[in-house]
Amino acid sequence: MDDRNDGVRVGENKFISKSSILSYLKTYNLYYEGKNLQLRHRERLTPSVLYQLFTILIIEGLLNISWGLRRPIRLQMQDDHERIRPPPSSTSWHSGCNLDNQSQDGQKQTQTPPQMEVTPPEDQSSNGTTQDHEEEEEEACDVSAQLLRTKSDAGVLRRGRRRSPSDQRRIRRHRFSINGHFYNHKTSVFTPAYGSVTNARINSCMTTPQVLRVLLNKFKIENSPDEFALYLVHASGERVQLKRTDYPLVVRILQGPCEHVCKIFLMEQDLGEEIPYEVAQYIKFEMPVLRSFIIKLKEEEDREVQKLRSRYKYLRCIIEKQLQCSPEGSSCM
Repeated sequence: MDDRNDGVRVGENKFISKSSILSYLKTYNLYYEGKNLQLRHRERLTPSVLYQLFTILIIEGLLNISWGLRRPIRLQMQDDHERIRPPPSSTSWHSGCNLDNQSQDGQKQTQTPPQMEVTPPEDQSSNGTTQDHEEEEEEACDVSAQLLRTKSDAGVLRRGRRRSPSDQRRIRRHRFSINGHFYNHKTSVFTPAYGSVTNARINSCMTTPQVLRVLLNKFKIENSPDEFALYLVHASGERVQLKRTDYPLVVRILQGPCEHVCKIFLMEQDLGEEIPYEVAQYIKFEMPVLRSFIIKLKEEEDREVQKLRSRYKYLRCIIEKQLQCSPEGSSCM
């Protein structure tokens, strides 16, 4: 059986055998032992063109992706399919905190707190107006203390301990934050810190555009997935863009688990630039060393140009000598 049916797809017309990818996967999981970045695998029966069943190896788990954006991104205000809940009606028991004075008067009539009569002792009933005034103040304090126990006031206190509507909407959406950024009018457009790491739960059957959609939908990013691309950035400085037909999770497994050697970056489609290995090996040198390289390359270029000029000068002299002898019809050697 060929690799198309017995292998895992890496990219367009590129496959790797199951035994090889399982060996890479074992090394990958050993590196992340005890962490949530370990990958799981399973097999699924799929019919072929000739109606024959064959198994497909599916690997799934979290993939680390680093932010490498230079332009700001836009966060969505709300989900496209979010249900708009109506405001609480006036019949709800906790809506009394938003009623006007007239409704409060009506509520007091229907929900009058129990009154307690305080009768002074007989021996103090003949005291002056000062004691009567103090008793009236104490009675007013008792009434105010009892008013705190009505349903409307209890609703105000209990409502303060509940989650705010924005927190409830955030929990319903399952929106994740980018370095603590959720949508608000001040930070809805911002640039994530370069090199900060996030992750997305994907599988080995997802191509690059599908992984981009999963990542952007996780953070409710409004930008189109076509504006971005995934790059393999090596420690040597080499940078390779993943094609639209590549499978990022399989590519990550083949590159190895260590992110000090290779990382996957999310970058802009038009601003990202591939850097081949031949150029990347010179990037980390100091500027004086690079200038000396440029001088050496310039000298080598000048020598090659001089060789070409002398060669063509010699050929031109031979052609001109032959042209001088051609009108006479004789052969001049």
